[in-house]
Amino acid sequence: MAKLALYAELKAKPGKEAEVEAFLKKGGEMALAETGTIRWFGFKEDKVGVFGVFDTFDDEAGRDAHLNGEIAKALMAKADEYFSEPPQIHKITLIAEK
Repeated sequence: MAKLALYAELKAKPGKEAEVEAFLKKGGEMALAETGTIRWFGFKEDKVGVFGVFDTFDDEAGRDAHLNGEIAKALMAKADEYFSEPPQIHKITLIAEK
């Protein structure tokens, strides 16, 4: 079982929802190259314009590599254009899995 995770809440600017969704699809492809990222999920919530990313890691090194990697750089480069507020990124310790 992975030990660590990240959850990022992303609130799209009105009219930017399609761009955020496309960005998340590309992020999923980019995550395939990250050996320290065990699972990566991009999703759309049932609230209008709210998206998120949830990913898991075996160790802090993998999580740090992801936070400093290409997906994070691309996300921050588009933050002002795509999002109504800065992405909220939460560090999580996993305690159970099914």
